[in-house]
Amino acid sequence: MVEGAVTIAVFDVNIAGNSTANVMSYLQDGMQPDTDAMAPLTLGDLDLTTDKFILDEVDVHIQANLEDDLVKEALKTGVDLRHYSKQVEGELQRIEQASIKDYIKESQNIASLHNQITACDSILERMEGMLSGFQSDLSSISSEIQTLQQQSVSMSVRLKNRQAVHSHLSQLVDELVVVIVDNPVMEQEFLEQLHELNNKINFAKELSFRETLSCSDIQDIVDHLKIKAVTKIREFILQKIDSFRKPMTNYQIPQNTLFKYRFFYQFLLANERTVAKEIRDVYVDTMSKIYYSYFKSYSGRLLKVQYEEVADKDDLMGVEDTAKKGFFSKPSLKSRNTIFTLGQRGAVLSPAELEGPILIPHTAQRGDCRYPYETLFRSQHYALLDNGCREFLFLSDFFMVAGNSALDLFNSVMGKTLSLFLKSMSTYVSDCYDSIAVFLCIHIILRFRAITTKRAIPALDKYWEAVLELLWPRFELILEMNIQSIRNTDPQKLGVLDTRPHYITRRYEEFSSAIVSINQTFTSERTHTLLGQLQVEVENFVLKMAAEFPSRRDQLIFLINNYDMMLNVLMERAADDSKEVEGFQQLLQARSQEFIEEILSSPFGGMIAFVKASEALIEKGQLDRLKNDEAQITQLIRGFSSTWKQSVEALSQDVMRSFTNFKNGTGIIQGALTQLIQYYHGFHKVLSQPTFRSLAVRSELINLHHLMVEVKKHKPNF
Repeated sequence: MVEGAVTIAVFDVNIAGNSTANVMSYLQDGMQPDTDAMAPLTLGDLDLTTDKFILDEVDVHIQANLEDDLVKEALKTGVDLRHYSKQVEGELQRIEQASIKDYIKESQNIASLHNQITACDSILERMEGMLSGFQSDLSSISSEIQTLQQQSVSMSVRLKNRQAVHSHLSQLVDELVVVIVDNPVMEQEFLEQLHELNNKINFAKELSFRETLSCSDIQDIVDHLKIKAVTKIREFILQKIDSFRKPMTNYQIPQNTLFKYRFFYQFLLANERTVAKEIRDVYVDTMSKIYYSYFKSYSGRLLKVQYEEVADKDDLMGVEDTAKKGFFSKPSLKSRNTIFTLGQRGAVLSPAELEGPILIPHTAQRGDCRYPYETLFRSQHYALLDNGCREFLFLSDFFMVAGNSALDLFNSVMGKTLSLFLKSMSTYVSDCYDSIAVFLCIHIILRFRAITTKRAIPALDKYWEAVLELLWPRFELILEMNIQSIRNTDPQKLGVLDTRPHYITRRYEEFSSAIVSINQTFTSERTHTLLGQLQVEVENFVLKMAAEFPSRRDQLIFLINNYDMMLNVLMERAADDSKEVEGFQQLLQARSQEFIEEILSSPFGGMIAFVKASEALIEKGQLDRLKNDEAQITQLIRGFSSTWKQSVEALSQDVMRSFTNFKNGTGIIQGALTQLIQYYHGFHKVLSQPTFRSLAVRSELINLHHLMVEVKKHKPNF
């Protein structure tokens, strides 16, 4: 491989330190290389003559050379190393000569390569000059860019400063530009211009504090426009307020049309307080008169549709029942009892009617309708509540007041009306004896107060309290008058005795159930206390009336009928666990049990007395004292067996005739039959004692289970 040899030769020449240029010059001259003149061969680490050779590393090199494959092969064949070394050296010289020849052979190509390299060096030199020029130009361009950048930053700062100044100046100029407020007040453009004018007035005030000179240029114009706007607003609002004086046809205060012009008053309050105060005073004076006139007329017209017959001081529970035109009832009902009956009057407290539309008096008059006082009271006060809430909200929002200031302003508007209500109510209540109407009015006020509390309207709170302070004492007074009337009642002056429920008892129960049912939502301990006193007096009255009957049986029938009637009426309206219901249940149960003993004593008294006496002796261990009463026992057994069916039948018929309430009569019959079986069972137990086991008449005793089956047949089916 000649090319490889030449390459190796060139490589060796480079190693020897000869430059490429010398070699090429030598080859071009055609001269043979002088081997003697060539530089000595550089052996590197293999040169043993160099001073850098380190003897300590000889062993390492020897060991490394021994690992060589050629050395191993030579050692194996036993070749003489000196001879082998000379052989190798000769071979190297031969190869060197061959590589030199190859190098000479390729000298033309090398020379051509040299020329090309020289040309490249020239080209690269010119490029280096060009690049140096470019570098110089780029340096000058960079400095110019830096200069331009600095100028740009400076211009940007100046631009921002000018924009900031322009923004402030343009805003100032815009604020200083005065608008002309020349549209009609009712148009939307006027409101928009008024807002803009208000902003400019405020801005001018702010500039005056800063002593801005431009402010003085527009101050006169702004003041002139402000006066013009205030004049227009004043005339417009006063005209609106004056229009409220027109007569109303629907008995309702119209929705205040001033609310959408709320900013007008705000503008006056900020810029002309004298005019603002004038507007408020005129509004307060006008609306105060309007409300007073409206409610005075409405209240007077309402009283014309009230029932003509009203309760008077003689319409009390303990007063004798005489013919009198019905109170709040149909003309056919002519009884004082209707005064104490709730009926449909309680519907006025239902949510649908409580907040329903108010009554229109002239419509009711055309329809010849009449209403109880509480219905008129509800309509009147609902109109007050509705208008009062709207008025308070309007005053607070339009005149921008709150807290005590809002309450004072509301009282200035509605004070005369509220005083009118309290005065007329005080007059009416002082002569009112309809306790149910008064109590319904109390609960109407309690519910209306809850409504205003829910709406967060405190304006009417004092009025509600004042009304309650009028109604509560009157209700208590009427109730005390009824209690006193029952306490003073003389049973001997009430006519013929009758075991049926007494009309005074019926009045009490109707009244008590009415008050209890009304009082369930807003419970009042004052009411419970008065009802408790009334109940005590009624119980005493019933006992006094029962004492007028000659027989205990009639007394018990009278008591049971009255207690049962009172309990049934009360349970229809009051809760089952109320004190009144529980008290009458205990009284009715005690009297019913006593009556059962009374009706059983006539047909079965002998047997009952024998059983009670025997049980007492058994407890004492003295039953032998009855051992000689065989004749009595025989008579009791045979008498019961022969007459019990007829006695039970007669007892059932007598009970059903005595009690007006079939359900109550049925319960008493069942209790009597149950008690009879218990006595007869006790009779069996007594006769089963050792003292009476030898009696032959015991075989004639009716079987207890047979008796129970037979007694069940006599159970009434009501």
